[in-house]
Amino acid sequence: MSATILHTSLWIAQGALALAMCLAAFRMVRGPRAQDRILSLDFLYALAMLQLLAFGMRSGNVLYFEAALIIGMLGFVATVSLAKFLMRGEVIE
Repeated sequence: MSATILHTSLWIAQGALALAMCLAAFRMVRGPRAQDRILSLDFLYALAMLQLLAFGMRSGNVLYFEAALIIGMLGFVATVSLAKFLMRGEVIE
């Protein structure tokens, strides 16, 4: 009983995450300002990380957790560098 509930809830969570990823991608393409695009990109990598975690829980493979960790680290660095570029106009001084 509990395995069925876990399996169904993971499918529902992955569907909701996929819908949120589509909406974030739409905002990234359609955003009126560069700040909106960077914020949606930040949200998009967080959703991708959560999607990998949910898939790793469903499949039982540990490799997806490591991939989610790498996406989290690279996404943070990308967000910081894009924010610095918007503020100063250059990333490396």
